Amino acid sequence: MSAGLWSPRMAPSSVLCILLGLLMWPEPGTASLPLVMDSVIRVLAELEQKLPGTQVNESASAWLLSAQNSGPLHPLHHLLLQAPSLKVTKLDPPPLSPELRDLAEEVARHEIQAGREYGVVLAPDGSTVAVKPLLAGLTAGLQVRRGLALTLPLESQASPPDAGATSPGPTGASPDIPPTDAGATLPKGQPRSLSARDSFLAITLAADLGLDFLQSPRNQSLPGLGTEGCWDQLSAPQEFTLLDPKASGLTMAFLNGALDGALLADYLSTVPEPRPPLSRLLSEYYGAGVAEDPKFRSNFRRQKGAALTSAPSLAQLVLGTLVLLQNVEPGPPQLHNISQDHLAQVAAQAAKEFVEAFLGCPAIHPRCRWEAAPYRGNPAPLKLPLGFLYVHHTFEPALPCTTFKRCAADMRSMQRFHQGERHWSDIGYSFVVGSDGYVYEGRGWHWVGAHTFGYNSHGFGVAIVGDFSKTLPSKEVLRTVSHVLPSCAVRAGLLRGDYGVLGHRQLVRTTECPGDALFLQLRTWPHFSESKATN
Repeated sequence: MSAGLWSPRMAPSSVLCILLGLLMWPEPGTASLPLVMDSVIRVLAELEQKLPGTQVNESASAWLLSAQNSGPLHPLHHLLLQAPSLKVTKLDPPPLSPELRDLAEEVARHEIQAGREYGVVLAPDGSTVAVKPLLAGLTAGLQVRRGLALTLPLESQASPPDAGATSPGPTGASPDIPPTDAGATLPKGQPRSLSARDSFLAITLAADLGLDFLQSPRNQSLPGLGTEGCWDQLSAPQEFTLLDPKASGLTMAFLNGALDGALLADYLSTVPEPRPPLSRLLSEYYGAGVAEDPKFRSNFRRQKGAALTSAPSLAQLVLGTLVLLQNVEPGPPQLHNISQDHLAQVAAQAAKEFVEAFLGCPAIHPRCRWEAAPYRGNPAPLKLPLGFLYVHHTFEPALPCTTFKRCAADMRSMQRFHQGERHWSDIGYSFVVGSDGYVYEGRGWHWVGAHTFGYNSHGFGVAIVGDFSKTLPSKEVLRTVSHVLPSCAVRAGLLRGDYGVLGHRQLVRTTECPGDALFLQLRTWPHFSESKATN
């Protein structure tokens, strides 16, 4: 993104307020631009180039967030743009090119209809991101220095069950909190002021997380939290269809957008002036890394997000937002006549699942994301849970893949070789781990693979892209294979708690896989096994 596209007269908050307004227009159109993050960045860049800072103010921001026909104003969004002299006024549409305006209309709101998810874009790392929670977080981060002080009703005698904390859990709202309308401030009672980080998570994530778990409590039958989906095409995506047509609004794209919004808000609230234009910030975050930090980018959002919160802290935020919404009129109908003890239980479960099943599990790109060819024949189901994890290196490709584009190409290349040269039904591995921060689904959790001859039905075959005869994968990759992926599988009941880890060479004598260097490392892992037992 050229620095010349940014005018220093245009404050990032003003640009974002206009973009938020476009994203709240009631009737989405059909975008001519592909639904990718770079298109959203283009909208920001054009606003930064064309609009002087004096054309947009805080009152306009509030109006844009409470746009006509967009439904009741979220109480947290009201607080986000609250000002003592606030006057809401109507503005003419900003001077965007038609194609950028169409794009903004297309991602106008986050919703799910007939199995399709709207308001999402494809990021360069291969992840799908909901735009609305991302922008809400950016707005919050820009508001902190102007006195954003979010409070939630957290004082009560109601306590949630243990959410994995070592200290008492959060408490609910005071019973004498009166109802409020959608434009009012927080209910009266004994509110607790939130830190900036907690405010960001409350605005982007907590309410949606709590409401979703209240409506449909989760079980641990799936590894991870949030439903993934498939784009109609990756070169110029326009339609995103969820893999589970009955999915709730708590999708993988929403969780990605909410976490990205919170992470970038935290950065904006602390970075010294002059803060970067938002187009550049998003280009860096969804590119090589913010301020040239390769670990501060979307590829590693979960690792970065783990430092933002804990299950007990997030449970307080979820409970506080549910109590707040319960005292708003008309408020979400699912909160009617729900006791605060029950809300506390929901908050604890929701927070625990987010921390353990989202932040604590690896990000897995589904088969459609790397454009897998169809399975040939009928796959055989696994009898779960399995007792082993078999570790491989790909050998060819020999170099670790560090970008989504390269990793996806490597997956397709391996599948072509396995199907075309070895005449297997599909790529052999259960999962493949890249050096880009992602795991790639091969045969997955439920189907017998072709990775470890004679033992395919007894364990999951996990390969790391690269040749590790003399060198080791990165620490992040090693942690994913040794701990994060298997722990997530154990939690979901797909892998036994006493599982064993073996290298490919231990079971098939004709191979040196997974390479000498990696195998020596494997022998130091807690679950490493010398046994070839299959029961």
